[in-house]
Amino acid sequence: MKKTLTNIAIVAALAATSSVAMANKAGDMIARVGAVNVTPSSDKATIYAGGNKVDLGAGALTASVESETQLGLNFVYFATDKIAVELLAATPFSHDLKVHSGSTELDLGKTKHLPPTLSALYYLNAPSDKFQPYVGLGLNYTVFFEEEFAPGVTGAGSVGGLNLTDLKLKNSWGLSAQVGFDYHLNEKWLVNASARYIDIDTTATFKAIDGSVPGKVEVSIDPMVYMVSVGYKF
Repeated sequence: MKKTLTNIAIVAALAATSSVAMANKAGDMIARVGAVNVTPSSDKATIYAGGNKVDLGAGALTASVESETQLGLNFVYFATDKIAVELLAATPFSHDLKVHSGSTELDLGKTKHLPPTLSALYYLNAPSDKFQPYVGLGLNYTVFFEEEFAPGVTGAGSVGGLNLTDLKLKNSWGLSAQVGFDYHLNEKWLVNASARYIDIDTTATFKAIDGSVPGKVEVSIDPMVYMVSVGYKF
């Protein structure tokens, strides 16, 4: 009987040691890598040129941004057992820009962007649990680059004779909010899934009709960002 109780005590001690070793604790760092999908809101922004709405006969022209998936990276540092700081990074996203005239949709152009986001995370469960759900709030800075119009809206033979040139998108500051979870497979490896909303508002400026007319589009991209990843704890 005494031997049985001793064996039970040893097993319990080993289980407790395993649980503690798997715990989140102050000073831990996690690196995650996986797929990130950026899905902009479905809102369409009205295009203005010379201060007036552009209308080719089927209502005001509007613009929208298409979704994109890329390789995502993020890094988490635990300030306490339950509070952490996370930096979201990714390889550049390339988005197609669409223009809408009534029921007709045309390629407007494309742009690339990087959306680094710094967030504070709060983990809801006990630090020793394998399943670690969390909520987070953060600050995003989105950098746009390599903006260009599609061939169909440039040149003398462009749609409606617009001949659009010099596309530029203004960089954006905005807040973000997210929910997610880590599930610890062992002491070092884990899987993660998260969904976050990012407030991204930009102004696209351009020139039309051989550069003689300035134009702009106020775009609320405001995407949902979804990530599925594998993580390693240091």
